[in-house]
Amino acid sequence: MVENTIHATQAIVTLDVALPGIIWGWMITLNMWAKSIGTGVILVGAFLLYRHKKEEMPNLRWIMPLISFIALNVFLLFTLVDLHQPYRMINIFLHPNWTSAITVGAWMASLFTGLVTVMMLIGGFDAFPDFRKHCAVGKSVRGISGFYEKIFPFVVFLAIPVTLYTAIIMAESSARELWQAPAEVMQMMWAALLAGSSALILVSDSWSKETRRDLALILAIATFFSFMMYMGEYFFSFKSAEAEATLAFVHSGGSYNVEFWFGMVLGFIIPFFLAVSNMKSENKTLLRFAAILALVGLYLAKDVWLKIPQMLPLS
Repeated sequence: MVENTIHATQAIVTLDVALPGIIWGWMITLNMWAKSIGTGVILVGAFLLYRHKKEEMPNLRWIMPLISFIALNVFLLFTLVDLHQPYRMINIFLHPNWTSAITVGAWMASLFTGLVTVMMLIGGFDAFPDFRKHCAVGKSVRGISGFYEKIFPFVVFLAIPVTLYTAIIMAESSARELWQAPAEVMQMMWAALLAGSSALILVSDSWSKETRRDLALILAIATFFSFMMYMGEYFFSFKSAEAEATLAFVHSGGSYNVEFWFGMVLGFIIPFFLAVSNMKSENKTLLRFAAILALVGLYLAKDVWLKIPQMLPLS
């Protein structure tokens, strides 16, 4: 609604009204899902390298940063696409505001992606020496294989705030009582461990039995606590009338009831029991199936949790 027009400047002043509908849609869901994979494989991979010898996981040094690199670029791409004016992203780097969670997160994510790229190149050239002999870049990195181990601790350290800073941004959103910082932080961390273990399970055919058992254990723990986090919010969210009204969209056959429970069953319940059974009696096929279900269910759960608070009008 136009309030008035200033003829001198031809500027139009409009009334401030609530934006209807869902503003953060599937792009942001995909953004968070990909970020969980990109950071999770680093966290889970670091645990595996600490627990086991490199010979038990012959391709981990290059496949781990490769998966992370692909997922992180999906995360950054859809972050950029979702912006109404993508060129404003340049100001985050040219004129940073260090009190903004978005600015700090963008810098950390960019540095994290850069270091992962270096790890991917070093690990790839070490894994494929024949290719390195015929590649100019490969020859130049021949003597810096030890650099991988030097930067890896910094990459692991950065993986934690990179996977968590989105929770801070969501918690800062006004009038969104369901997005509370403590709960969102824990959901992001469990999502990273779930996604990271699932992604590595899919590439672990040549790894030792003990390594796959550890992956199954991480998947079981992550699915269990992720499910408990959502159930705690689902049944005991009495923080405000808005939180209860928001959850009405999944309670008692609400708009997102089916998608929410599909996410819970596919992403957490079934993978948990498959992972636990795999720890007792190994079955590669069932473990891969559990990993795929966990990734699909995680996307559905994140999609519901992102959209339902936006269903309520802000005024």
